[in-house]
Amino acid sequence: MTRLLNIEWRISDAPIAYPDALAEMEQRNAAIYNDAQSELIWLLEHPPLYTAGTSADPSELLSQEFPVFETGRGGRHTYHGPGQRVGYVMLDLKKRQADVRNFVHALEDWVIRALHEFDVEARAVEGRVGIWCNTPRGEEAKIGAIGIRIRKWVTMHGFAVNIDPDLSHFGGIIPCGISEYPVTSLKQLGIQASLHDFDAALKKTAPDFLAAIDKKN
Repeated sequence: MTRLLNIEWRISDAPIAYPDALAEMEQRNAAIYNDAQSELIWLLEHPPLYTAGTSADPSELLSQEFPVFETGRGGRHTYHGPGQRVGYVMLDLKKRQADVRNFVHALEDWVIRALHEFDVEARAVEGRVGIWCNTPRGEEAKIGAIGIRIRKWVTMHGFAVNIDPDLSHFGGIIPCGISEYPVTSLKQLGIQASLHDFDAALKKTAPDFLAAIDKKN
């Protein structure tokens, strides 16, 4: 796709330790700002862990079963682990729209469009962070998380979508501070899809995402 030609599209098949991913993002953020490296969309998995965003409440960490890492992204506690597709999006908004709210909405819409490729009626919900859908039992549940950081108008972090993770691992936190609703996954919705199937949906819908954050003519 021509809209991705100047952006490195990287898929890591082996799980990446969180400190290693964070160090890579920090390095790449500075390199993009200095025009030393291209922008990057990085799709990966992490081993089981929890991250704490800048608004994390310690009372919402219910278990120390997995390592906990503090991170500079917005939001509260989030789980990452095998079977979850994490997308780290490092783009230079100075060359696009320097509009944080527009970027977040575009990122949400990108994940939603990718989920629509699997006939999941995903959506954003006003006043509630994340990506939501209905389970087969009719419950509203969270299938994806969004959390970003922007330094010198270069974005970091991104999204996490549950393809087939161990959902019991979310029990160690109150995900994003929301306890009233469960989490779900494509597998729980009855959809047999691999991480690479979801990657293909992301790549198919990426041009719309990039168009949404481009400068208006």
